[in-house]
Amino acid sequence: MVQAAWGGAEGADVLALVVDAKGGLGAKVTDIAEAIKDRREPKYLILNKVDLADKGKLLLHAEKLTGMVDFAETFFVSAATGDGLPELKAHLAKAMPEGPWHFPEDQVSDASERSLASEVTREQLYLQLHAELPYASAIETEQYKEREDGSVEIHQQILVERPTQRAIVLGKGGARIKEIGARARAELSEIMGRPVHLYLHVKVRPGWDDERDVYREMGLDWVE
Repeated sequence: MVQAAWGGAEGADVLALVVDAKGGLGAKVTDIAEAIKDRREPKYLILNKVDLADKGKLLLHAEKLTGMVDFAETFFVSAATGDGLPELKAHLAKAMPEGPWHFPEDQVSDASERSLASEVTREQLYLQLHAELPYASAIETEQYKEREDGSVEIHQQILVERPTQRAIVLGKGGARIKEIGARARAELSEIMGRPVHLYLHVKVRPGWDDERDVYREMGLDWVE
């Protein structure tokens, strides 16, 4: 189990509970609702996948959750189609208090370049594979070093659980993994402001999600 989400909620200005409206309300969702119901922060309920969910069940989910938690606002959105997202973003932006700049305006992230490289590759993995690949993959950085010419050399492993998933990531003749690497490399070069040499490998490692080191690589804490 990881505690990163709960740790990040400490000192938050608002709490947002995002629910898969198509998937229904399982024990995990209701447990989280119970855990936040007495928190002092304004709480928002965000029901996602409204383009796929049954409208009758959607309203029942909203009614049940709002009966458990005193949500300040409820939003019905679709991350796939963009429905409801402009209103949600505008509302969240308005709810944020003004404050000083904590980082230079042109600094895109406070993450290390090593962590940023993993995030960019992970983003490309999901953007290009969409629903083809289950959310059962991780990026592990094997090697990160700066070359004498000022460029960066990065070797990463994409961990999956089954050989069939490996085949999906590789694509026909390795076309998919090449495209993932090319786009990630271009984005990293732009962010870092220098050439990046990115080498990707796909490895089948059943049960990788039970390994503590993989979670630490993602910046998440492992709790027994």
